Amino acid sequence: MAKTFDLIVFDWDGTLMDSTAHIVRSIQGACADLNLPVPPRERASHVIGLGLVDAMRYVCPGLEPERYQDMVVAYRDHYLSGDETIELFAGVEQGLAEIKAQGAFLAVATGKSRAGLDRVLAKTRLAELFDATRTVDECHSKPHPAMLLELTDHLGVDARRTLMVGDTTHDLLMAQNAGTHGAGVSYGAHPADELASCSPLGIFDSYLSFHTWLLPQLN
Repeated sequence: MAKTFDLIVFDWDGTLMDSTAHIVRSIQGACADLNLPVPPRERASHVIGLGLVDAMRYVCPGLEPERYQDMVVAYRDHYLSGDETIELFAGVEQGLAEIKAQGAFLAVATGKSRAGLDRVLAKTRLAELFDATRTVDECHSKPHPAMLLELTDHLGVDARRTLMVGDTTHDLLMAQNAGTHGAGVSYGAHPADELASCSPLGIFDSYLSFHTWLLPQLN
């Protein structure tokens, strides 16, 4: 099989790291702290992958702008109180190293802040595997294509030879908007039927099944 992809771009939360439940609890806790309606899991998980202010606007629409900043502060307090317990999904660390060994570029495009991404990259000791990263601090929030367009331009890779991997429709719509390919993983925030609506190349129920599909296309 001819090599298909030169650049693999991963979302972080819910794709590489098993943080979905913790994010949902942190959003719900922030709302409770501020005496706002506490969203159900489905609504809270839908915003994973967006920048925090955009996420809070979706969770609690119609508030004064400063209230969203209050929500962000409360969310971060909850998230940081428990993020040391969050782990990578099974197979991720070895899988990323194998992708790198095949000569492909690796990158991250995430709704996390720069400080948040740098913290988890240091915690997991994966920073050296990634050739470039983009966060919502540097780019428009997903599904705007800016993160992917900046990554492909920075690394000199054709968008048509780039694969975006994520657990949300925000990731897959960003891929469409940037002219890259997309692959969905259904073990994170959005269910498989929602991911399918974005016409990804495939939908995978574990990181390992995705990796098994990907590796032959890097040879």
